[in-house]
Amino acid sequence: MTRRKLRPEEIELWREVTKNTDAMHRPQTFDPEAYAPKPTPKKEPERLRVTLDGKTPPKPAARKTSYDLVPALPDRLQKSPVQMDRKTFGRMNRGKLQPDARIDLHGMTLDRAHSALTRFILSSHGGGKRLVLVITGKGKDRDEGGPIPTRFGVLRHQVPQWLSTPPLSSAVLQVSQAHASHGGGGAYYVYLRRQR
Repeated sequence: MTRRKLRPEEIELWREVTKNTDAMHRPQTFDPEAYAPKPTPKKEPERLRVTLDGKTPPKPAARKTSYDLVPALPDRLQKSPVQMDRKTFGRMNRGKLQPDARIDLHGMTLDRAHSALTRFILSSHGGGKRLVLVITGKGKDRDEGGPIPTRFGVLRHQVPQWLSTPPLSSAVLQVSQAHASHGGGGAYYVYLRRQR
C-alpha cells in the first residue's frame, strides 16, 4: 500500500493539534519530513564495458520466471509440434476422420491398461492402420482432501506418457485430444506412422 504525501496545510494542522494535547502514555512524535516527497535519485550514465579484445560484451538475457511446473494435459498436447500433414491434422482435430480401430481402457488397472494399449498399438501399426482411438475416460475425483493430492483421471494422464516412450514411440506419430464426437477429454486420437 502506498501512502500519499501530506500537503503543507495538513502538516501545519497536525502541529497545531499536537501543541494543544497531552500525551496519554508516551509522547508521540510526528516527523513531517518522513511524509514529505523524497527526491528522485539521479541515474548514472551507463558505463561502457569493454573486454580485452576491444569488443563490448552482450548484455545478459533477462531471466524468465515460471512457476507452473506441469501445465494441464490438453495444453501440453496442443503445444506439442505437429509431426503429420497439417491438413490431415486439422481434419482429425475437427472429428472429420473416422478412426480405423478403437480401444476402451475404462475400468482397467494401470498394469492391465498398459499391456492392452501396447498390444493394441503395435498390432494396429502392424496391420497398416493410421488413425486409432484410445478411450481412457475422464476419470473420477478420488481426492479425499489429504496432504498429497490425487490425480483426476489416472489413465487419462498416463496414456500420453506411455505413447511417448518405447516401444510405442516408434509406432506413434502424433497424439491429440479427441473431438467431442469421439469422446472429447476422455479419449485420444493416435496417428500411427507408415510401415516401412
